[in-house]
Amino acid sequence: MIAEKIREWLGNMDAKVEPTGDLDHGDYTTNIAIITKQDATSLKEKLEQNKLPEIERIEVANPGFLNFFLTKEYLTHNLEEVLVKKDKFGWSQKLSGKKVVVEYTDPNPFKEFHIGHLMSNSIGESISRLIEASGAEVKRACYQGDVGLHVAKALWAKGDYALGAKSYEEDEQVKREVYEINKKIYDKSDESLNKVYEEGRRLSLEKFETMYAKLGTKFNYYFFESETGEFGKKIVQENMGKIFEESDGAVVFKAEKYDEKLHTRVFINSDGLPTYEAKELGLAKTKFNQFNYDESVVITGNEIKQYFKVLLAAMRLVFPDLAVKTKHLPHGMLRLPSGKMSSRTGEVITAEFLLNRVEERVRGKNSEAPLTEIAVAAIKYAILKQAPGRDIIFDLEKSLSFEGDSGPYLQYTYARAKSVLEKSDKELSLDNFENNEVVRLLARYPDIVARAAATLSPQIVVQYLLQLASSFNSFYAQNKIIGSPEEASRLTLTAAVAQIIKNGLWLLGIKSPERM
Repeated sequence: MIAEKIREWLGNMDAKVEPTGDLDHGDYTTNIAIITKQDATSLKEKLEQNKLPEIERIEVANPGFLNFFLTKEYLTHNLEEVLVKKDKFGWSQKLSGKKVVVEYTDPNPFKEFHIGHLMSNSIGESISRLIEASGAEVKRACYQGDVGLHVAKALWAKGDYALGAKSYEEDEQVKREVYEINKKIYDKSDESLNKVYEEGRRLSLEKFETMYAKLGTKFNYYFFESETGEFGKKIVQENMGKIFEESDGAVVFKAEKYDEKLHTRVFINSDGLPTYEAKELGLAKTKFNQFNYDESVVITGNEIKQYFKVLLAAMRLVFPDLAVKTKHLPHGMLRLPSGKMSSRTGEVITAEFLLNRVEERVRGKNSEAPLTEIAVAAIKYAILKQAPGRDIIFDLEKSLSFEGDSGPYLQYTYARAKSVLEKSDKELSLDNFENNEVVRLLARYPDIVARAAATLSPQIVVQYLLQLASSFNSFYAQNKIIGSPEEASRLTLTAAVAQIIKNGLWLLGIKSPERM
């Protein structure tokens, strides 16, 4: 990674070394002169006396940035590396020896797999792959609420969660009946109810697996609230009087005692049942017992951001070593132009509905690629092109455009490059090598991957791939490849572009069809 090498050369690993926004101003830029309050021109002259072999020249730009231009030799070597390392180009060993568990998606049995789960799944899968590409051992985990009031509401209404939730809110008698069902599910005291529950749970989980297969996710661990609940309750009871206290028949954690910005939450309710909070404590320890992780990344919706802060405050007291290892990454909401979804009112927009709708539009484009691959690319790209915390309005037409800023556009660019390569029988070569924008963008890929992984920011990869695809398509429109004097070197460039787009799409959890 050239950015890290430049930082080492500068003697300051805290200095920002980033790709330039405009290639006319160099390949990389640093603010080191500004942050160390040095004269940029003097620093440039000093650096030139012991210049890195990868750097051709250095320029000073206002108000004191140093811009670095890479040598033709380095760019040539980078192209060769792409074609030698292939799928592993851009991978590093920065996190070698580390064990990371990433928890995401988390759909609840007896409820629909909705578009909010698509958000969590897309972000979680991409982050898992970014961490893998940094050399860590990654395990994917899915945590599911297979017990709780939502299950009782669904069973009360014979499988219709929306009806059960509505009746629960409007009718006190229904509320009492749901509470009774909830207790029976926990203590497994009703044999006939148990049978209905087990069958409903099995069917829900099977349906989720169908969706995971379409999305390209394979989990290593499945954790369930029915397993973590009793363990979490035991943990809370063991810390009564020290961390947790009784309040109106329930057990609570008064987080505001430790941080005035936080609030009190219930960990065991007045019926003696563990709440989500207690179950999460049990989950953290259960995960660690399974995998002995160095880091646990938990991806959820923004709506539980405040709740999770309270949970982490409790975890810092109960399991301080695990709290330090836990990182919560909240994401925004995926909306359609019609507005916010709501599973409680039955207006849920399912993932299956959205995928089917996108596939219908793909069918109209007469693409040769599998419909699901393009539909998944369209949805994942729309989710991943923005920072995880922001809400997204999914624009169906823009998401399927083959002309830019979409997943299918990147897939189309890959397929176009592969098509060019198939039409020529010339050996790849770097004779008549041309130092152009595409070549220089390719050299940035390892640093892009490193930065995206370090900050858990898939959008960095998205932005880069869009820039690379746009640059290659411009080059393709303006330059003859097959039959030109530079055919061999231009084919080499085309092969490298195809490889990098494929690698980058893999990091986003998107497949690369060779026909579009």
